[in-house]
Amino acid sequence: MALILLLIALVAVAIALGMARAGPWQWAVGLGLVTLAWQCGLFHGEAHLPDIGFLGFLTWLGLIALGTLSVAEVRRRAVVQPAFKLVRGILPKVSDTEQQALDAGTVGFDAEIFSGTPDWTKLRAVPPIVLTPEERAFLDGPTEELCRMIDHWQIRHAERRMPPEIWDFVKAHGFLGMLISKEHGGLGFSAQAQSLILGKIASRSPDVVTIVMVPNSLGPGELIEKYGTEEQKAHYLPRLASGREVPCFALTGPTSGSDAATMRDIGTVTKGEHEGRETVGIRLTWDKRYITLGPEATLLGLAFRLFDPDKILSEVEDVGITVALIPTKHPGVNIGRRHLPSGAAFPNGPNWGTDVFIPIDWVIGGEKMVGQGWRMLMECLAAGRAISLPSSATAGAKTMLRVSTAYARIRRQFGLPVGRMEGVEEPLARLVETAYVNEAARAVTAAMVSRGERPSVISALMKYQTTERLRRAVNDAFDIHGGRAICDGPSNYLQSAYQLVPVGITVEGANILTRTLITFAQGALRSHPYLYKEVQAVQNPDSTEGLRAFDAAFGGHVVFSIANVAGAFFHNLTLGLFAEAPKGTDGLEAIYKQLSRASRNFALVADLTVALLGGGLKVKQKLTGRLADALSEIYLTSCVLKRFEDDGRPEQDRAIVAFAAANGLHRFEEALRGTVENFPNPAVRALLRVIVFPFGRHYYPAPDELGARIVRLVLAPGEVRDRLTRDIYVSDDPDDPTGLLEITLKKVVAAEQAEKKLERAIRAGTVRRYHGRDWIGEAADAGTITESEAQLLREAETLTQRVIAVDHFAPEELMPHYRKAAPSSLGHNSRGLAGADPS
Repeated sequence: MALILLLIALVAVAIALGMARAGPWQWAVGLGLVTLAWQCGLFHGEAHLPDIGFLGFLTWLGLIALGTLSVAEVRRRAVVQPAFKLVRGILPKVSDTEQQALDAGTVGFDAEIFSGTPDWTKLRAVPPIVLTPEERAFLDGPTEELCRMIDHWQIRHAERRMPPEIWDFVKAHGFLGMLISKEHGGLGFSAQAQSLILGKIASRSPDVVTIVMVPNSLGPGELIEKYGTEEQKAHYLPRLASGREVPCFALTGPTSGSDAATMRDIGTVTKGEHEGRETVGIRLTWDKRYITLGPEATLLGLAFRLFDPDKILSEVEDVGITVALIPTKHPGVNIGRRHLPSGAAFPNGPNWGTDVFIPIDWVIGGEKMVGQGWRMLMECLAAGRAISLPSSATAGAKTMLRVSTAYARIRRQFGLPVGRMEGVEEPLARLVETAYVNEAARAVTAAMVSRGERPSVISALMKYQTTERLRRAVNDAFDIHGGRAICDGPSNYLQSAYQLVPVGITVEGANILTRTLITFAQGALRSHPYLYKEVQAVQNPDSTEGLRAFDAAFGGHVVFSIANVAGAFFHNLTLGLFAEAPKGTDGLEAIYKQLSRASRNFALVADLTVALLGGGLKVKQKLTGRLADALSEIYLTSCVLKRFEDDGRPEQDRAIVAFAAANGLHRFEEALRGTVENFPNPAVRALLRVIVFPFGRHYYPAPDELGARIVRLVLAPGEVRDRLTRDIYVSDDPDDPTGLLEITLKKVVAAEQAEKKLERAIRAGTVRRYHGRDWIGEAADAGTITESEAQLLREAETLTQRVIAVDHFAPEELMPHYRKAAPSSLGHNSRGLAGADPS
């Protein structure tokens, strides 16, 4: 019994000291008091003078040694210097491109999660959705008008190109210059406004949003605005804003996709003739593919690796990645034929050039910015990746929810709406969750960018999480619609999303890469409170200064790690009851506490993973992928709580918040459990099992009953359904397939009571429902329903038949597309196969 009491006392003291981030002397005093109590017999129920003995003597020597570590010089010589030499010897050097990527973004709430003790006031201080009157007017005016103009079947099937009237409209109304400042002729909209505008267009057509998204994302406009010379800004920005110039940006090549830093596209500094005079310039050879807007572009932004063998510009031969602006009509520029990504209609294709000479002032930013291209790209991508694809993926999820809830309420099988069948209820609940969570995180992240942040880690997780969740949402919508979804045609409002989901998954960093290599690996360095400081210290060429910096960072890191062990174990033993939660959260304290507990566990596992795997982390991509998932779930669930507060805490949304939080915490735990169970070090694996999962599983998926409750909220028109699908395009045109859905839903809901009477009569056999019979009239004649109810049912039935109808075609309507198809270009050198040798 005495040994058990001793163990409890040691654990309690260790947890208290660890969570208090105590120093060495405090640990020595605390453990010394426990040791003294043991030696005095207090744990045996009797008190006497201390009985030290040989073992006790060694214990006190150890405690004294521990206490001496409080002396800075002793600690530095005994611990810090050996650790500094060890880490310096084994840590791989951070490459220039890796360093630029790390320096590109800013650290935000992701750092709070990595800290293990998130400061919730920082998240709650992020502004809610706020648009200026001008931005709101643009969203409700020209954006709405553009959506009404779009005939997605005509675009993606009949023409397979962007119609001239669409191009003319987006150019005339400034859609291509939303991020360009008003000073230079653009709209100068906030990131929040851009996100909502792109989302509304995406809810109508993934093709059309692409031609608006690309000029407002990573590309010439943003690069010139931030890094261009005054001459470049004055010349190009007004032309880009008005659409007189259509930009594209060429980064990806046949051998440099996700690993863009290995590009083989090169430029050599030399002298040549331009406009009749000799000038310093660059001779370029490149081969790019997958370039969106490329076939229509008038201005090519080109990324390449620059060399200066004759030292014309600098003393360095390998200058680095550089970005230049090249008019597509410039001699030697070749714009290839179109790719057909997932059957898309937006222009996308290859371009190439061999020994193309350009003047040095075509480099974005001029001569002073040569070699700075990768930094420029990473800085822009850190913000841009948080806006473009998350906005379209979020709008897509909201659209899938809106059309699926309408169809599931309208479509009847087995005498009831299919949305009330449990098998359909399950994917509908997922759609509700996805729409709510994606929008919550989109709004928070866009607000961060609007106030000047460049959240590189958050933007990476947002890109892969929102697009993956859209993929699942589209699949759920297809399952709910059944045969209605798979038959393509003018009335199919799901097919275009289904076709283009893989494009969003692939571009701006393929999800498989973003999840396993970028999100956690970059986050561990940038967002960890001490790790990046340690890396910078050991790579400091000045060893004395490096050791001084390492001492401060390493000491903090040790205390941080001990605090994580103590804090995680304590909160897991106490089930998070004492975890941090902000005040005044109106019933959300329990979820906040579980997120604080989750953050502690994540910080512990992440810290040990980085510390023990070190440079080997890059090849342990299954582990880093799971840790990226765990980080994502904490961030997304935190945004759910913020959205609920920003929306004014609507009572009906509480069930949605509870559903999303339960599932988010469950997915977090599964990701963390997968990391622990696959940790390569058996001893650490066993230790983490005890600390993180002392009682086994913590969290479970949301119960079925809760899923049923949130589905009932959206199976009829109302404020919950509207709030979940806000800021997407909603048609009221009966000749538009989605407008027909909205009209029919209202009519079917209005006819519900009459429908129930009719169904009872059909089951009783007094009315028979077959083709060729007027069963509604028979029910009215039998007195089962009134004449007004019969009229309402006839209207609902007519509309319903239109909603569930699918398109069909005469063979000659389809075959011409095959007869006119060009022969396969596989294997020949006409550039039909992108990436083939240009010679």
